[in-house]
Amino acid sequence: MIKKQWMYFLGLALIISIVSSGFKPNKAKQFGKIEGFHLAEDEILNYTVAAVNESAKISVPFTGKSYIGFKQAIAIKESQGLYKLVNPYGYMGKYQFGKVTLRAIGITDTQEFLNNPQLQERAFKALLAKNKWELRKEIPKYEGKVINGIKITESGLLAAAHLAGAGSVKKFLKSNGTRGFKDGFGTSLKSYIKKFGGYDTSNIVANRSAKVKLD
Repeated sequence: MIKKQWMYFLGLALIISIVSSGFKPNKAKQFGKIEGFHLAEDEILNYTVAAVNESAKISVPFTGKSYIGFKQAIAIKESQGLYKLVNPYGYMGKYQFGKVTLRAIGITDTQEFLNNPQLQERAFKALLAKNKWELRKEIPKYEGKVINGIKITESGLLAAAHLAGAGSVKKFLKSNGTRGFKDGFGTSLKSYIKKFGGYDTSNIVANRSAKVKLD
């Protein structure tokens, strides 16, 4: 009788041992090929998703095709409107100026430039004045014409000159649109002429020697 009881409990213990072995925790697992994304045995992945209010609307001032609208559109394209942004190629500020261009309009202190929004606005206007003088012959000659599928306007040419320089704009026009330009991010001169065409930049006075007046 005792022997049968011993055999019964021994068999029961073996069954429990076998069943429980199937529920041991797994080792850490790698999730796909996402660098650095894995969990250890005692870690729990938690995340939250912000609720979206579909009725909420972002209020953006309507500036139309005014000069203010032109500046705003350029700034959003260049830097998302961030005054202190420096891109991987070293271009700085809200309108993404290079050091050489800054020196050409009288600015040598790049740190002051980055920390001074008013100075950046003056720099943008000064460069427009200089580029408008550089393109003083091309603007009246080509404005209203269609080149390579793009309607030419003064604001479009000034925007393209901001991206690639007045010299590149002249080459584009003289070649009937066959000689283009792309910056380090692949943005083309042609796309700027199209995107920023039709704005009112008549308040910009062409000035060969445009400089920023420092306080």
